[in-house]
Amino acid sequence: MALHGHPVPTRHTTFRGDNSALAAVADPALEHEIVPPLNALAPEPVPPDVAYQLIHDELIVDGSARLNLATFVTTWMEPQARALMAESVDKNMIDKDEYPQTAALENRCIAILADLWHAPESDVATGCSTTGSSEACMLAGMALKRRWRARVGDDPSRRPNLVMGSNVQVCWEKFCNYWEVEARQVPMKGDRYHLDADDAAAYCDENTIGVVAILGSTMDGSYEPVADIAHALDELAASGGPDVPIHVDAASGGMVAPFLDPDLVWDFRLPRVASINTSGHKYGLVYPGVGWAIWRDAAALPEELVFKVNYLGGEMPTFALNFSRPGAEVIAQYYMLFRLGFEGMRAVQQASRDIATTLADEVERMGQFRLISRGDQLPVFAFTTTDDVTDWDVFAVSRGLREHGWQVPAYTFPADRTDLAVLRVVVRHGFSRDLADLFLQDLRDVVSTLTSDTAKAGSSGRSGFHH
Repeated sequence: MALHGHPVPTRHTTFRGDNSALAAVADPALEHEIVPPLNALAPEPVPPDVAYQLIHDELIVDGSARLNLATFVTTWMEPQARALMAESVDKNMIDKDEYPQTAALENRCIAILADLWHAPESDVATGCSTTGSSEACMLAGMALKRRWRARVGDDPSRRPNLVMGSNVQVCWEKFCNYWEVEARQVPMKGDRYHLDADDAAAYCDENTIGVVAILGSTMDGSYEPVADIAHALDELAASGGPDVPIHVDAASGGMVAPFLDPDLVWDFRLPRVASINTSGHKYGLVYPGVGWAIWRDAAALPEELVFKVNYLGGEMPTFALNFSRPGAEVIAQYYMLFRLGFEGMRAVQQASRDIATTLADEVERMGQFRLISRGDQLPVFAFTTTDDVTDWDVFAVSRGLREHGWQVPAYTFPADRTDLAVLRVVVRHGFSRDLADLFLQDLRDVVSTLTSDTAKAGSSGRSGFHH
């Protein structure tokens, strides 16, 4: 897609039409030379080996997924899991009557997550798989809005709102935009980088459909205090205020906290929590894209939102924004849960947290950086430069690391803290201690180069960097 009127670059690729080796340079003497356009259909088919090689070669310029410390999304799975996905790539998740065992594995995953998150009746869990947390959040938001409308009646003058911190993932802003809900985003204050209990309650009124609490901020990996928020909303309701439900966006933390922080109360143990989502393709350890939405019980999901579709010989309930979608990722999710069990999942997530906290400590010891988070909740930490670093910043570090192959994002925090710019490192399954040591070595090299270049520029009376 060409956005904002920018033209798509045009380029031609040349190959021999007789299935022989690719022509590195166009040769007019080749009788069967074919030059297919890249942005329109070629008049003739391209030989499969040629098509594969050309596209394969183009993709070489992409960054290495294993060195991508920006993404939360899984970049490594066991060969057996990849084999199962390859065997299931042609299965359509929506065709439950045609692929009943794939549907059964989906139901098992829903039951496992409901049990993991302490749903009251996990054996009859209410939930669904999705293409990711964004779709799961949209579904949960729709349920909140529909339940609010049922409580207040059909009064067009009342505009619903949703309370959240300014650190939420963009999917919540999209939900509010698409479904005409006011997004009440609580700004950051000082060194508080996410929603707190007092502000969550203060921003609620009779038109609030729910409060979104984040279990694992994408900004710095920290957990929002879900239990404290629930307690504040309990007190609000007890004092005659609105009775506001909570949705927990546990896109990452939902697959970490149950294993590493079992005493942390954030889930359906809190009666005010109506629904939870997670991303199977993040710390659920599955390639993209799969997500999950689980409701406390059937009453938390308005029945009128669930369609019963007569499709391919059977009646099938469905609650989704998509219809056809791949079943391979759902199968892979069941593989990971079945394969690892509770102790295996705990070990994997603990290994990631150990590497994150160790790496954060080493970064802090370098002296040029100040930690914003330490990787002791999500295996994610954010850091910025210390006050005495004035000649380069986190953006220069990010550029330097990219030259070593590492993808580490540098960005400013949201409104009211745009003065704070950080680097963020996401440690995932497959990021070993050896890779962590290599990253640390490259980070030190980048800082040394920046410091050296600054000193040279100063000695010549020129500066190569300005804020």
